[in-house]
Amino acid sequence: MSSILLVSIICMVLALTCYTVAVWSERAAGRLKPWHLILFWTGFVFDTTGTTLMGKMAGSFELNIHSITGALAILLMLFHSIWATIVLVRKQEDMIRSFHKFSLIVWAIWLIPFCSGIFLGMGR
Repeated sequence: MSSILLVSIICMVLALTCYTVAVWSERAAGRLKPWHLILFWTGFVFDTTGTTLMGKMAGSFELNIHSITGALAILLMLFHSIWATIVLVRKQEDMIRSFHKFSLIVWAIWLIPFCSGIFLGMGR
């Protein structure tokens, strides 16, 4: 296993860990907290890093369900993190309490390319 592949896998697993902990703990708490936001941004950075490294290893871009959902997931994670930042900065209490609904949707969509990437990787 190449070192780039190993680092990219570690980054993706760390992204999964950060995002999952943030989303589900936010839901359990019933409100968005600053430490959730830190984990959202950290998960986004790990996901982007892992995706970039895997893309460099692949060498070419293929338009398929994995690449489409992957691009959508990264954009959603970015939007989600920006929106969470705005909600906390503005101290919008109603949004702070209901933000977890959007978080769960983004997380579920993010799992599609994560899981398809695992299956595609196993097929090689």
